Amino acid sequence: MTDALDIDLAPDGGAPCSNLVESLGEAEQPDPLLFATVSGAHLYGFPSRDSDVDLRGVHLLPAADLVGLREPEETRTRMWDREGVEMDLVTHDLRKFVRLMLRRNGYVLEQLLSPLVVHTGEAHRELISLVPGVLTRHHAHHYRGFAITQWRLFEKTGELKPLLYTFRVLLTGIHLMRSGEVQAHLPSLLPLVEEAPAYLPDLVAAKAAQEHGKAEVDQGRVAEDVERLQKTLDEEQALSALPETPAAYDALHDFVIRVRLDGPKG
Repeated sequence: MTDALDIDLAPDGGAPCSNLVESLGEAEQPDPLLFATVSGAHLYGFPSRDSDVDLRGVHLLPAADLVGLREPEETRTRMWDREGVEMDLVTHDLRKFVRLMLRRNGYVLEQLLSPLVVHTGEAHRELISLVPGVLTRHHAHHYRGFAITQWRLFEKTGELKPLLYTFRVLLTGIHLMRSGEVQAHLPSLLPLVEEAPAYLPDLVAAKAAQEHGKAEVDQGRVAEDVERLQKTLDEEQALSALPETPAAYDALHDFVIRVRLDGPKG
């Protein structure tokens, strides 16, 4: 129901999303935010009228929180309602987020690179610049595993949402292996990956009407297409020019220390 908020969630080259900036104040974050972006179905290009707004980002704990005896609050979840729309903000402390970046985690890279920017700053921009140094051919494992999970959910529920997620992550993984670019937006992926089934735009349009609607598809056909894309992902991983291991470990280590000690900058 993002239309109720009159929010412009079209990618806009990093410009803050209208009306969402002020809503961050409702999340009552006790520590500085380094960035916050829109993730989920809005980022993937197939939101429904009743979709929640998923916000993801990074907070910066004080150094004292990390050296004492108490366990630090490395992950925070805040949920609130704004004019009938459920807002969901999940943030990780900088160190945890960077460690996830180094563990072939596609989720955090998509959140970091999301063009739907709600809050940004110098640290966000510098972290984005370090992304090429964490990409490896092993990120294919992330997308393969997520596709398997979503396909099983589709088989169980018959819903369109997990089917679209299945296709989205497979196409993202294939494109990443070929180009070294993380592209999470399904409509943008369709012309980039020639193996994308021609019926996907119709499924995206159907998803816009209902968040948990059933998929009116030929299940045999979509099963064949998913299997074909899984094989393509395997092949592209083997052929990929991406390295075996991240190259940016030392740079990220220095970045985390510097930002922790100096604090965020504008």
